[in-house]
Amino acid sequence: MRGSRTHHGGYYVSYHTIKAAAAVIAAKTQRETHTAAVVLGSGLSDYARTLDGAIEMPYEAIPEFPVPRVVGHGGSLFSVPVGENYILLFAGRVHLYEGWSMDEVVFGVRTAVATGAERILLTNAAGGVNDAFHPGTLVTISDHLNLTARNPLIGPNDARLGPRFPDMSTVYSLRMRTELARILRSHELPVHEGVYAWFTGPTYETPAEVEMAKRMGADLVGMSTVPEAIAAKHMGADVAGLSLVTNYAAGISGDPLSHDDVTETATKARAQFSNVIDAFLPMLAGG
Repeated sequence: MRGSRTHHGGYYVSYHTIKAAAAVIAAKTQRETHTAAVVLGSGLSDYARTLDGAIEMPYEAIPEFPVPRVVGHGGSLFSVPVGENYILLFAGRVHLYEGWSMDEVVFGVRTAVATGAERILLTNAAGGVNDAFHPGTLVTISDHLNLTARNPLIGPNDARLGPRFPDMSTVYSLRMRTELARILRSHELPVHEGVYAWFTGPTYETPAEVEMAKRMGADLVGMSTVPEAIAAKHMGADVAGLSLVTNYAAGISGDPLSHDDVTETATKARAQFSNVIDAFLPMLAGG
């Protein structure tokens, strides 16, 4: 059964569609199981190509897989050996603001879990709301605020994917956050944790919206990650989030915001970011 339009115009991706995509990944890679997955955020898509033994699959080659429509967001899935296991790396993700349905936005992480991934690392480029988080800072996500009034679990619930009312009190794994903190210290980088607030975009947030998010407890703002975290947690995976602060959020510094600046900062921080992910992959892959 392929994805289909529902009676109210939404797009519903079925359990069978997800399993079919997982089967194609296993066939193309000749790797039946992947124990973990990483979603690479803005400007970081090239990281996967640096890893030994990587097998690349364009998203177009996977049934029903949505392809990013934003410059700098990549469009390939990589299968990579880490120790005795294999992990998936998503070089690029799709966003709600591109016009995709929520089911399509989370299709990648759902497929990853269907391949056997028990742990998911979600990375992103984010705006810094907390004054201490200057551009170039890495911040581990401790919790999130969903400020979009959208949720990937709205609609029919298939119990084979997860429960109707999943607990979200501990979305971001303390164990993985602790390991990320250890790695950051080992690289002589500051250890920061923060709350990530999700806005739909594609406009950057207004100063008033940033101030609202700050008063609600946000340290970071961005246009991704939260729906993927919800969907992966719904399916029983452990989730970690790592944000690269690429700019101060609107109203913090007074400077105008641009996607080119975000990509430039992400590019400058790529080596630092890559070193942290390199060190985290063994734990991620092997549990």
